Amino acid sequence: MNASLEILASMLPEGADAALIVSETNRRYFTGFASDAGYLLVTRHQSFLLVDSRYTEAAQRAVPDSEVIEFRKLSETLKELLSRMEIQCVALEGSGFTLNEAHRIEAMLGDVETLKTSALDEAIGKLRIIKTTAEVEKIMRAQRITEQALTELLPMVKEGVMEKDLALELEYKIRKLGADDISFDLITIAGKNTSMPHGVPGMYRIRKGDFITFDVGALYDGYHSDMTRTYAFGEVSEKQKRVYRTVMEAQQIGLDAVRSGVRAGEVDDAARSYIDQAGFSGCFGHSTGHGVGLDIHELPMVAAGNETVLQSGMVLTVEPGIYLKGEFGVRIEDTVIVTTDGMINLCTLPKELIVLG
Repeated sequence: MNASLEILASMLPEGADAALIVSETNRRYFTGFASDAGYLLVTRHQSFLLVDSRYTEAAQRAVPDSEVIEFRKLSETLKELLSRMEIQCVALEGSGFTLNEAHRIEAMLGDVETLKTSALDEAIGKLRIIKTTAEVEKIMRAQRITEQALTELLPMVKEGVMEKDLALELEYKIRKLGADDISFDLITIAGKNTSMPHGVPGMYRIRKGDFITFDVGALYDGYHSDMTRTYAFGEVSEKQKRVYRTVMEAQQIGLDAVRSGVRAGEVDDAARSYIDQAGFSGCFGHSTGHGVGLDIHELPMVAAGNETVLQSGMVLTVEPGIYLKGEFGVRIEDTVIVTTDGMINLCTLPKELIVLG
């Protein structure tokens, strides 16, 4: 077994002889193999990846640390394997699948007891929250693709261009530059639509005086990037400049608060307090950030009151914003790596207000 599987095996919940990993991202984390179906059984000394015939050959090539077993009827193969390994109790993930799926898995296990607690999720969370060098390199590669694609797109921003066209062109560029996919539905919104933190690109055409928000990311070898930049098109008002400056300063304060040993909630409070004191209390509704990795939103959550202590190797975003309903909004987001004495910012694009057009 590889190092992560060995650690998981040593962290099996009390009373469990094995863990059954069903969720796609957790299976990929422990095996490095991407598939939309499959089951990973981890005992204290061995691991088994169960796949159907669509994935057998690819899994055998890509997964050297687990025995790959092809199944035709999963319930029969799983019961046979559990009997052979003399497994009496299996721990299940508490998240990653629906209640109906959990009942279906329990039925497949037959007489084998299932352990349904948060213990397995907590054990996996402790592993995934600290990124390895290889994971960081993939996130960095995704970030470089994102930045290059956005840089190449900016000359296309002209009066009359539709939000939806910007999103389509940006996705094309991200994929052409080597990404497997986009990290999420790209946010390319302008004008009054920027007051919606997760606005959807539509038919709105860019006008002079608009803010344009790009919340973008690429997926590279399973790992995500996440970055937001807000640009101005044509001359903007003093109020817009003030809001932008406040968000940029709040974001820097949040970044300065990131370091190993600091609670995640303290980072949120640092950025949020500055925005509130600047006269925009109630205009920043979402959390200041979140972890990034195999999932675009994962632990740790950089949210008010979160007591999670940041540790070196965590990767997270810092993304405060101000949203004035019916007027405009501004968000600036960077992805960073937590270090002992601060953070390493993976984003290199400038954050000073840039006026396009």
